[in-house]
Amino acid sequence: MAKISRLQKELSAQHVGLVLFDSLNGYLHPPEAGKVQFLAERNILPNLARLQGGARKVGMTTFYPIGQHGPNNVDSVERLTDTDMDLTPGPKAPITPRFHKGSTDAQIAEEVSPLETDVIVPKNRWSSFFQTNLDMQLRVRGIDTIVLAGGSTDVGIASTMFAARDLDYGIVVVRDACFSARGNNHDFFMDRVFPRMGRVMNVDEAVALMTA
Repeated sequence: MAKISRLQKELSAQHVGLVLFDSLNGYLHPPEAGKVQFLAERNILPNLARLQGGARKVGMTTFYPIGQHGPNNVDSVERLTDTDMDLTPGPKAPITPRFHKGSTDAQIAEEVSPLETDVIVPKNRWSSFFQTNLDMQLRVRGIDTIVLAGGSTDVGIASTMFAARDLDYGIVVVRDACFSARGNNHDFFMDRVFPRMGRVMNVDEAVALMTA
């Protein structure tokens, strides 16, 4: 029996899919001026668009795991945590989803909008794979490797990376198309965690390896 291998260096659209995690208006077009500046300084939206443009040039399918939470957080669980999402100690209330299904914030940003042939994957937890059909959507297309981008690095990207590795996918995570504003979390994961699970590249490096 042949041993499973994920050693292919090129990113062929025949077996690779682009996964844009939570590429939503609420995250990519936030109302807070500080967050707008943070994203702009790092060229996050242009980098996501360039990455997607490279994928589309070779016919690679884009998958969109997006938070689709019900009203009043009916599908989330209240839990005790030491901090809030911004690592401020002593949260005054349980951490709950920020955006809800049907709102403008929960829609995919226009700059990276899907084609008819792309795949939208509603999710209710941090991981793109937990109780979603992403694994099935990838496998029926013969995809065994994902190129992963979006935010935030230390939440959904990390959760999806761990799940993808456990499901035996090859992984490329795109450093300059991911983001987290929480201290050095982004660099920690990119430098210390993700290199043991897959390949860490920038947009130009990933696009250069994409083939039809």
